[in-house]
Amino acid sequence: MLQKVRIDKWLWSVRIFKSRTLATDACKSGKVKIDKQAVKPAYLIQEGDIIDVRKNGFDLVFEVKKLIKKRVGAPLAQECYADLTPEEELNKYRDWFIGKASAERRERGSGTPTKKERREIEQFKAEFFGSDEYDE
Repeated sequence: MLQKVRIDKWLWSVRIFKSRTLATDACKSGKVKIDKQAVKPAYLIQEGDIIDVRKNGFDLVFEVKKLIKKRVGAPLAQECYADLTPEEELNKYRDWFIGKASAERRERGSGTPTKKERREIEQFKAEFFGSDEYDE
């Protein structure tokens, strides 16, 4: 049985991040914390650790229940952690997610947005949603 696993590898394995690169970048930028301390991607976690993850403007909290190194399917991945995210943060996520399923539409025949139009759309979204996700 595994004793310790790198935090970036575990975050990717349990599907908190889509790629290991995203998990590594989140660790490097201080968005992954254990005991209120930012950790490096090579930090070794063990069962029982509480991990705070800031992802897309949401503060998520997980407890490590099982260590794995390889990426597994979603049902198996959910057995490897307990979601301890506070209720108000989950409500914030649900409120944000409602109505996001359908794609945005443009008038028929107007074609794809130009670079200028795309930037204006992203700026509008950043102001409207108040997120830094669209500031790039």
